[in-house]
Amino acid sequence: MALALVCLAWELWLAPTGRGTLAIKALPLLLPLPGLWRYRLYTYRWVSLMIWLYMTEGLVRGTSEGGAGMALAWIEVALSLTIFIACAAQIRLRLAQARTAEAGSTGDPA
Repeated sequence: MALALVCLAWELWLAPTGRGTLAIKALPLLLPLPGLWRYRLYTYRWVSLMIWLYMTEGLVRGTSEGGAGMALAWIEVALSLTIFIACAAQIRLRLAQARTAEAGSTGDPA
């Protein structure tokens, strides 16, 4: 949610480029919210891949823009990296729990 709010504020009020049409980039960030709230592993997996698009945009704009646009771009990079790390941690945790549950149900001491 924080990244979506930063994207909207960036393109509509803080440092708009053009007529604010780039604010539409926040919409894909809202699509996975129901799956994330329901802890769906599939959603965490594709969000961890999708977030690299936002990371790339932040890196490009952070190194090519100045002023408020540059600061907002680096905030986007930091939030994207945080989201990726959180998704990766959730995926690893869930897979480890599944392996433990599988080993417990088969009686293997591994």
